[in-house]
Amino acid sequence: MDITGRTVFIPGATSGIGLALALRLQARGNTVVIGGRRTALLDELAQTHGFHTVRIDTADAASIRTAAAEVLAAHPHLDTVIAMAGIMRVEDWTGPGFLADAEATVTTNLLGPIRLFSAFVEQLTSRPDAAFVTVSSGLAHVPLRVTPTYNATKAAIHMLSESLRLQLAGTSVRVHEIVPPAVATELLPGQTENPIAMPLDAFADEVVQILETQPDVHEVLVENVGFLRFAEVRGAYEQTVEALNGSDRHAAA
Repeated sequence: MDITGRTVFIPGATSGIGLALALRLQARGNTVVIGGRRTALLDELAQTHGFHTVRIDTADAASIRTAAAEVLAAHPHLDTVIAMAGIMRVEDWTGPGFLADAEATVTTNLLGPIRLFSAFVEQLTSRPDAAFVTVSSGLAHVPLRVTPTYNATKAAIHMLSESLRLQLAGTSVRVHEIVPPAVATELLPGQTENPIAMPLDAFADEVVQILETQPDVHEVLVENVGFLRFAEVRGAYEQTVEALNGSDRHAAA
C-alpha cells in the first residue's frame, strides 16, 4: 500500500490509534476523512488539524450507509478505508450479566467492518489501486481471560482479512491487517498507565514505517506483538497464555 497521495476514510479516528494514524497519513500528503460519533469532537479536530469529517456510528447499519454516501459524494476518488472503530469490554461469563456487552462488542468489532466493506466495496474495486485495512489484535492469537468476546471478534477479523485477501486477489484492492499489541490508549480504563502497554506514538510510527517499507505486507506486525502473534508457532502457547493472564493487569490489545 502506497501511503502517499491517497484519499483515506478512517471511522473511529477521533482518538487513540485511529487519530495517531490519521495525523501521520495526512502529514504524508494524503486526504484524510475521519469518522466518529461525537460531532463536537469532529468539528474540533477539523478546525485543529484540517481533517475532513463525517459523523458515523459503526454499530448502526443505517449510519454506515449514510456516512458512506456522504464520504463518496464529497470524495469520489476515495481509495482507502481503515476499519478502525472498536470497543473492548471486561466481561464475566460466570453469570448472565455479560450478554449486553458481548452483543455490543460483536456488533461494533465484527459487524462494523463487514458493513463498512459492503458500503465501500464497489468504490474500492473501481479504483486502480485501493486498500481495505482491518484492525485485529494480538489477542486474536492468545486470549485475555477478562475479555472473551473482544478476543473472539479479533480472531474473526484476522480470518476475515485472510479470506478477503483471497477473494480480492484478482482485483485492485489490497487487504492489510494491523495487529496491535497492548497500546497506551483509552480502550480500557487505566490502559494509558499500563506499564506493559506500548506508547501510542511509538506504535503509530512503527505501523507507518512498515507500510512505507513493505507496501505489499499482509499483516502489519510491530515488534511488540510478536510475543502474542507467534506464541503457537514457537510452541509456547500455554506459557504465553499463563504469562498474559498471570496478573490482574488488563493487557488490552
